[in-house]
Amino acid sequence: MAMVSRFAFFLLWISVLSSTTHSELVISRIDRRVDLSSHIVRALFSLKVENVGSKVVSEVLLAFPNMQAKNLAAIKTLYNEGRGKVKASSVSLPTTVVEPEGMPPELTFYSVSLPKGLEKGGTVSLDILAIFTHSLQPFPEEITQADGQLVVYQDSAYYLSPYTVKVQTLGIRLPGGRVESYTKFPNAKLVDSEITYGPFENFPAFSYSPVIVHFENNYPFAVAHELVREIEISHWGNVQITEHYNLVHGGAKTKGGFSRLDYQARASVRGASSFNHLIFRLPPRAHSIYYRDEIGNISTSHFWGDSRKTQLEIEPRFPIFGGWKTSFTIGYGLPLQDFLFKVDGKRMLNITFGSPMDEVVLPEGSNGISASVPFPTKQGEEIKYSHLDIVGRPVLVLEKSNVVPEHNLYFQVYYHFNNLSLLGEPVMLISGFFLLFVACIVYMHTDMSISKSSASYLAKIQLEEVQATVQQIQNIINQCLAVHDKLDASLRDLSRTGDVQSCKIARKTADAQLKELVKELKPLATFLHHSPQASHIWPKVEELVAKEKDMQDKMFLRHSTVVDCFEKKLGGREIENRIASQQQKLAAVRQEVDDLLEFLDEI
Repeated sequence: MAMVSRFAFFLLWISVLSSTTHSELVISRIDRRVDLSSHIVRALFSLKVENVGSKVVSEVLLAFPNMQAKNLAAIKTLYNEGRGKVKASSVSLPTTVVEPEGMPPELTFYSVSLPKGLEKGGTVSLDILAIFTHSLQPFPEEITQADGQLVVYQDSAYYLSPYTVKVQTLGIRLPGGRVESYTKFPNAKLVDSEITYGPFENFPAFSYSPVIVHFENNYPFAVAHELVREIEISHWGNVQITEHYNLVHGGAKTKGGFSRLDYQARASVRGASSFNHLIFRLPPRAHSIYYRDEIGNISTSHFWGDSRKTQLEIEPRFPIFGGWKTSFTIGYGLPLQDFLFKVDGKRMLNITFGSPMDEVVLPEGSNGISASVPFPTKQGEEIKYSHLDIVGRPVLVLEKSNVVPEHNLYFQVYYHFNNLSLLGEPVMLISGFFLLFVACIVYMHTDMSISKSSASYLAKIQLEEVQATVQQIQNIINQCLAVHDKLDASLRDLSRTGDVQSCKIARKTADAQLKELVKELKPLATFLHHSPQASHIWPKVEELVAKEKDMQDKMFLRHSTVVDCFEKKLGGREIENRIASQQQKLAAVRQEVDDLLEFLDEI
């Protein structure tokens, strides 16, 4: 309150010094309507300006205190053609910041350029829309989950202008709910959700009287602390939009704990100032829409649309209270033919502005880039590399602070692009696969082996022959062992049936088979004996052959002993006594043969 009083005193002082400033113009009437139903303040000024001087005037000055001007997000002036109640059409007039001489530095001035000079006695009607952000201050600054959100709005009951104002009114629209307090005037009244002041008559330039409204506003104070939108153009038929949000609740901060149970039971009471869903109005025919955050895809979203509009409703993972933050990404595709056109030999992208930072990623090979934006922005160019890029894709970066929904206007990006550049990536892919296939063909038809006349190659061949020969010897030895097993089985049959004749036949058959196997073994052993590559393995092979021959002799000796005992009709106990020592020796030799075979397998 002290700050407001000091500011009012200062304006009273400058009004005395500037009472004669810009006396050529007089505001015959001004009606101000301030909308406080959301967290964005929208003020509409309808004013009628009259030239009471002798000179032709070509501009009208608008004044805002610096503390208010810093939050001015957008300003638009409409000139109403026609007279009286009949208005033919409205024309938007240029409105720019100026610094007129002799004006106080605590004020920011905007100049509205009139379409034609205003002569003596002439009048002009203007509609001015001013949009402010961060103009509603939470009071108290911290609330609990169950509290409603109270905010304070400050303004002047009188229109702050460098001109004399004959008649003026002020209307302040509130969102509904309770009104804690508001500045009282004799002709001020509160009806439903609107406070009206005035009419006030005949006030000099720079008149000011503070107005403070303290009221409840539970509108979602969703503020994009950081928002980057990437628009990637593909001449293959798609415009890919990716929007990265860092969202914060800009209202009164939440103190105390959060109860999920209370919130779910009575969300309208135990979380009135919070929000748990957001609605995005996307361009028509948007497709391939996704919604995710750092954790992954978020399934709590609803989408509907037709050829005229597309709407996406999303729900964050948790309700957002004052001071809380959330980050997420939204992406979707658009048909290229709806947004890209050819104009005077150039490509023109026509799309809406939608964030504090728009990055327009153009195809590789684009040049002559320029942009036409209906409001001031900071522009720059970067390079982005993606798959199959060589020199990179040019990126046009458009930056603007204090962005509001009224900035969602169409802007244009112009650039040159040669259609032959479209063939760059397909030709690169085809060439890559072609070279790969050629390399495979060359590899398959190239002899990569070592020369057959070299010593290392010959040594390798000889070693392979030695390994094959050792494998053959092992196979023959295993066959000999199989014959031994059959001969042993004939003795078991003899003890069960007593058929001596069958046992003798089995002995002759085994003898013949072993002789054939020995014949096959001799040339293989001879080769290993004379091969220099087998010098390290020949002793073991020679020992294996000898052990197998010893095993044959012991096997035949045991077989003959058992057959003789059966022919003499000796008892089983006596037969076992006679062959006991032979059985032990035979088992020992068999173990040695098995050990040698295992050793050769490891080599």
